[in-house]
Amino acid sequence: MANKVVTLGELLLRLSTPDKKRFVQAESFDATYGGGEANVAVALANFGLDSHFVTKLPDNPLGDSAVNYIRRYGVKTDYIVRGGKRVGIYFLEKGTSVRPSKVVYDRAASSITDINIDDVDFIEIFKDAKWFHFSGITPALGEKCISFIQKAVEVAKALQIPISVDLNYRKGLWSKEEFEKVMIPLIQGVDVCIGWLSSVEEVATTGIEDFANKDLDRERFTKIFSRMREQFNIKYIATTLRENYSASKNGLSAIIYDGNELYESKKYTFHIEDRVGGGDAFASGLLYKLIKGEDCKEALEFGVAASVYKHTISGDFNFSTEGEITELLNGNTSGSVQR
Repeated sequence: MANKVVTLGELLLRLSTPDKKRFVQAESFDATYGGGEANVAVALANFGLDSHFVTKLPDNPLGDSAVNYIRRYGVKTDYIVRGGKRVGIYFLEKGTSVRPSKVVYDRAASSITDINIDDVDFIEIFKDAKWFHFSGITPALGEKCISFIQKAVEVAKALQIPISVDLNYRKGLWSKEEFEKVMIPLIQGVDVCIGWLSSVEEVATTGIEDFANKDLDRERFTKIFSRMREQFNIKYIATTLRENYSASKNGLSAIIYDGNELYESKKYTFHIEDRVGGGDAFASGLLYKLIKGEDCKEALEFGVAASVYKHTISGDFNFSTEGEITELLNGNTSGSVQR
């Protein structure tokens, strides 16, 4: 099948408080599944690509539930390894107004932390693949995950499959030093890198910023991205620029650098139903258009619009269609009933 894409990461059980309640108020949780790379896999399947997800889940009814959950949305699950102790969990308290959302992880000793290189046939996984995507979250989960990602990247590069990485630094999982030590070899020669390493800046930052009430510093980002491109031989470097007005209202745009020019997307201001997965929606929209052969400017605009649409949808996954995202791109933001 044409346009086979492979993503690799952890599928988590998501337990969120209903009606934006605080954790201390909650007497029940809404249960769904999600996770950075899985969110990308679902969105790409929704756009019509042959989307395959690689992970490890326990061989028990909860593992079955997780597999069935992404399968129902068109993701191919043939390469999911069964075994290990448990499904990882994250708890979400949805923010509103001036109160930010909060996430609590319960993923220690989850099945993916026990994944081994010989659990899968990488040649089979990447057979006829047109793209491979991973993030910086998975290697943060332990040595076995690092080795697994390293092998996947090695095989994908040997087969000349385009690779994208969303850096997704999580300070709750590892230090900035550990992160860069592992990620720098992995991003060498990739086709798309989302995010940037603070170490390439003259003045180090967290790499995560609020761009509300800031003008885009084009010179700064051109320097950062050109250094990233030169040091690591990356074709495209992109990032979203989020403006946090409150937990309920954000602005969003994005930039991409192709080695010659820094392109900036249209900016949207919108109200939020669910922020989780917004970055993954951007990644999947960007990658979808690049896989389809469109130029990086068109891909960037589609990615931002996809992310904005995702913020209106509950859960981790972006269920917006290509047509709906295109409508938003064309300026239809009224939200009027469609009959």
